[in-house]
Amino acid sequence: MLRRFTQVDVFASGRPYTGNALAVVIDGEGLSTEEMQSFARWTNLSETTFLLPPTTGEADYRVRIFTPDTELPFAGHPTLGSCHAWLEAGGEPRKEGQIVQECGAGLVLVDATDAGLAFRTPPLVRSGPVEEELLEQIVESLCITREDVVDAEWVDNGPGWVGVLLKDAEAVLALRPRTVPHDIGVVGPYPEGSPCAFEVRAFFPSQGSTVEDPVTGSLNGSLAEWLLRTGRAKAPYVAAQGTAIGRAGRVDISVGSDDAVRVGGDVITCVTGHVEL
Repeated sequence: MLRRFTQVDVFASGRPYTGNALAVVIDGEGLSTEEMQSFARWTNLSETTFLLPPTTGEADYRVRIFTPDTELPFAGHPTLGSCHAWLEAGGEPRKEGQIVQECGAGLVLVDATDAGLAFRTPPLVRSGPVEEELLEQIVESLCITREDVVDAEWVDNGPGWVGVLLKDAEAVLALRPRTVPHDIGVVGPYPEGSPCAFEVRAFFPSQGSTVEDPVTGSLNGSLAEWLLRTGRAKAPYVAAQGTAIGRAGRVDISVGSDDAVRVGGDVITCVTGHVEL
């Protein structure tokens, strides 16, 4: 069966091929979990999504999110990219200016403004201090010392992130990790007055090696909650990610009148067509 397909660049810095690619199968209904996982493995992108009819009257559409290895309950760049693809394919939200996405983590609100799309970060499922044994493993895998870590905390809003704060962006860009033991988000500040407030890098283990994600919305959202709560950041701000691997991702962080953190960025359609699934 031919199904509508698009590939988008999420968190691009104003031009295509600078952010994080996402494959979206727009007509996902009828596919089995195994078929979805097989296709996601074939695309070999960090995530592939499948759009489906919602199962609740509150949602505008439902999405399933797959890495090449597993299904995720929530992820940031697939949320923005899937919403962009749904709207571009003719989707009409029930409420003007607000799209409700249903995913494994529940309902996620996406605001559609003149500045673009921005999702409201879902509640953290785990927060607080990182166990010292795990932190020691993380430090060793990052090839740094315990003294290099300014702070560390669980910042898990679905994928399982551990946040590690280093003294500055230069220290973040200098990292050359070995195999990491867990999904890790590392962040460091740029000097005041710089175009970006922070540099972010995301590492996760896959088949015995470490993979670096180009630009990561879920991580930037949970890091923002942590940094804002501890007074280390002021909203709005822009975070850079992907610099170390030749990308130029830009993530816009803001806080709405409801005090919810919003994560936004450019989404650019790069490929459209059909796939046989």
